Amino acid sequence: MSLITDVHADTVVAHADRGIDADSDVAPPIHQTAPFRAMSDDEFALMSNTPRHNRNYTRDGNPTFSRVEAVLAALEGAEAALLTASGMGAISTTVLTLVGSGDHVIAQRTHYMGTAQLLATILPRFGVDVTLVDQTSPQAFADAVTVKTKLILVETPANPLLTITDLAAVAELARSRRILTLCDSTIATPVNQLPLSLGIDLVVHSATKFLGGHHDLMAGVVLGSREIIERVWHTAVALGPVPDPFAAWLLLRGLRTLPLRVERQNRTALEVARFLEGHPAVSRVHYPGLASHAQHELARRQMGGGFGGLMSFEVGTGSRGAHAVVGAMRLVSRAVSFGGFESLATLPGAMWSGSVGASKAAEAGITEGLVRLSIGLEHPSDLIADLDNALQAASPGASR
Repeated sequence: MSLITDVHADTVVAHADRGIDADSDVAPPIHQTAPFRAMSDDEFALMSNTPRHNRNYTRDGNPTFSRVEAVLAALEGAEAALLTASGMGAISTTVLTLVGSGDHVIAQRTHYMGTAQLLATILPRFGVDVTLVDQTSPQAFADAVTVKTKLILVETPANPLLTITDLAAVAELARSRRILTLCDSTIATPVNQLPLSLGIDLVVHSATKFLGGHHDLMAGVVLGSREIIERVWHTAVALGPVPDPFAAWLLLRGLRTLPLRVERQNRTALEVARFLEGHPAVSRVHYPGLASHAQHELARRQMGGGFGGLMSFEVGTGSRGAHAVVGAMRLVSRAVSFGGFESLATLPGAMWSGSVGASKAAEAGITEGLVRLSIGLEHPSDLIADLDNALQAASPGASR
């Protein structure tokens, strides 16, 4: 991977993929091809028998993938990275590489709903036991460990309540028991949080979100040691979560502005969260940048770059009010996903109930009045005005 390790993230995203292609293009080319041509029998044999060769067959690798992986590995401080077709492709392929029948996984009660489905329905079919714990308690992780525990899976901040996991504490526990750790750091991004530096073994991102940043691609990535990433690659070759070269190129282009975008989203999100916290129609705001957040001090310690562009808040009038607020917004679109240039809002209660069931959604603390808000690149005063108007329309009696 890239040798660029001693410069700021702004410089990393501009230069960490230099040398991947032997060409003079300033803007990288797109290698939109499935197979690559061998010029001799010897070259064909080398291409076919070299793991992760990026000029043999795009399921194995591709120069465009290599560029993206170089930039992301440099950002995370990882030895290696593997690009996949989606964030869930990265999580599922990694987990299925690391555990098998008879093994035990410890995870959180609150995860992205795709991960929750993997834990609840897929892994048990393959004989893998799963224990879900309160992510706010390092002791809960320790109490759940058994002789069969092979993996601890965490997500911080966690979607959609922005709950924080103490990564250093989990990493120390896992290393003392020789258990691997995997952190979904999608919401934080490498700009705000570096789990590997805190002792975590592997990091995954849904690159569809902040890393791409433009709502126009789907991709995922897993990062860690070269040895483990090669193991994950072998599973990926068999399962086939292959990204498209054009999507990879779009991701590379999005990464060039990642530090600038995230810095802006950090600032705007904090301003919006403070506004929402003071609004009479809002009963609670979930954002780790607020001093009122129960884990604010922990977030300050492990999220050195900022607190991210995602938050959620609870409308005092419950489901009816939440639907009304989202419906009354003009600038904020009602849509799934997050992390792009345009602000988006959704109702986690409806989404989670449909995928994991109402009871499990309630167990995770996801109320019917919860609104998840992804902050884009709009001017903060315009977003605040839009939210204020929507909250007034939904709660006419809550005048400011």
